[in-house]
Formats: sequence, C-alpha cells, structure tokens
Amino acid sequence: MAGATPIPADADWLAAAARLATRARPLSRPNPGVGALVIKDDIVVGRGWTMPGGRPHAEAIALAQAGEAARGADIFVTLEPCAHRSTRGPACADLLVEAGPARVIAGCEDPDPRTAGQGIARLRAAGIDARIADHPPSWASLAGYLTRARDGRPHVTLKLAMSLDGRIALPDGQSRWITGEIARAHVHSRRALSDAILVGGKTWRADAPALDVRLPGIEDRSPQRIVLTRGPAPQGTLAIASPDRIGTLADVLYLYVEGGAGAAASFLAVDLVDRLEIYRAPILIGDGLPAIGDIGLGNLSAAHERWGLAERRQLGSDTFEAYERQREE
Repeated sequence: MAGATPIPADADWLAAAARLATRARPLSRPNPGVGALVIKDDIVVGRGWTMPGGRPHAEAIALAQAGEAARGADIFVTLEPCAHRSTRGPACADLLVEAGPARVIAGCEDPDPRTAGQGIARLRAAGIDARIADHPPSWASLAGYLTRARDGRPHVTLKLAMSLDGRIALPDGQSRWITGEIARAHVHSRRALSDAILVGGKTWRADAPALDVRLPGIEDRSPQRIVLTRGPAPQGTLAIASPDRIGTLADVLYLYVEGGAGAAASFLAVDLVDRLEIYRAPILIGDGLPAIGDIGLGNLSAAHERWGLAERRQLGSDTFEAYERQREE
C-alpha cells in the first residue's frame, strides 16, 4: 500500500526516526531494526527503537515513554506497525489504537504477510489518520529486512580501502596501512552494524584477519565471521562456497564483505553487491595489487548507470564514498 510523498515536516520526522532505527542494528536480528517517534505540539514526547532480540518493538517503547501525551499526538515510525499478535508481545497496531494518536505515518509497508497493509487498515478502522509514506530514508534504514523479504538474501555491502590509483597493497602483498586511523575506526563502526563479515579464502590464509570490532564500548558487536572458500571452514568461522549461497546464512540481514580482490570480484560479477563503501587514501602505489579482480565486464556501456552516490565525507586525510546499486523496481 503506497501513499503520497510526505510533506516536508513529516519527512523530517521520519528521517529522524530512521536515524534512531540505526541503534537497533544488529541486535534486533532477525527482526527489523525500527525507529519510532511520538510528537506532540512539535515536541518529542516519546521515542523508541527495536530492542535486542526483536522485542519490545519501537512503537511499544515510544508509547510507554510518552504515556498519556500520546493521545492526539503524531506517531512517526519507519515500518508499518505490526498487525499480528505474538506470545512475545501485543500487536503494535493494537497498542496504537489504545493510545489514541491523531496520526500515524509509517515510512514503508511491512512485507510480512501477517501485516502487509493490515496494520494501517486497523488504525484507520479505529478512526486514526494513518498512511504509508513513500520515504527512501526509511527504506534505507530497513535495507537488510527488505532485501531478505524481497530476494531471500542479506543486504550486501562491499568495503574497499585503496590508494588513489586503486591499489590495496604493494606487489608483495604489504597492505598495513593503506588508510589512516580515523578511516579504520569508521570501518569498525560499519562492522558493528553488520550481522556477518566475509573475506575470501586467500585473504584469510594470508592475513588471518581478526574481523572484530575494536571500538571501546561496542566490542561485543563483533559480527559472525564467514570465509568464502570451497574448503572446510577455518576454526571460529562459517564457510560458503560461492556468493550465491549467502541466502543460506540464517538470521543474517546485513553482510559486510571486506576482501580481497577475488572475493570482491566474485560478488560484483553476479550482481550481489547492494552498496559500495570506498575508503580512498591520498597515496599512489603504482604497480601494486588491484582492489578488484575481473568482474566479467563485456563492454564499457554496461558499467554505466549502475551506481549512485549516497554519501561522501572526509575522514582525516582519507575520503569515504558510499554508492548504492541502482536497480529497477
């Protein structure tokens, strides 16, 4: 069920809820990380995000915080409120009906067939002005959940750290460090948002990377380690033989692919990369190891109009750029 593009003020509140939803990742898995805001007279009187393990939901947290102030308020939530009851908690649509807000604006419809439009319908039946907004930031905040529902696989981010001339190491393989300390800390923050992290077998055998999160206070967010190899899984990891097996990774909504060049190329060649995150250091290496191997590109025209710039920022002396795969809906 689609709705009209939200008015600017609504879009701003939904964007704030989408940023709030980031706090749920990845601990809410396998449930989606959702953000919710309760707004009364342009003041935030309640906010919430999905708790670890998926319950309570964002709306339940925000409504509990708002209390009686929720009556007559506006509710902004990134995903349509659930309509199904569970042994783990009530349906959010029912909680909202009981709270009595004036409006409920959801960033996108829930693809779960147990809800899928029924949450909004239940709110409308109770006299609440409820609708689904066409809101890209909400979709982006739920990319893992929506990709799993649509394609039966995790959302895949490919991370590349390279020199200005596209190299990831010297000819002898020396690669520490291409980027600076700030960029490396940013990588750890991205790892912390992922359910699993993958490297190629060659990279694992050469470097035995820790693939953990080493930022103070969130060391426990280290993702499951996965190795792309046809051999047995190294100790402490899972192994998959090819990129098309990522759908078998249970409860993984966000997969972070770190390297090396062969693994990067194998995911790109079968069009299984949804987001590119490139860290570019202001150095030239020359005859070194390339960031990406052969991806089977037959002609240059096929390379165009596939990627759209989503984010760019400076991280110390390094540049970070994120690109989203442009797919036809």
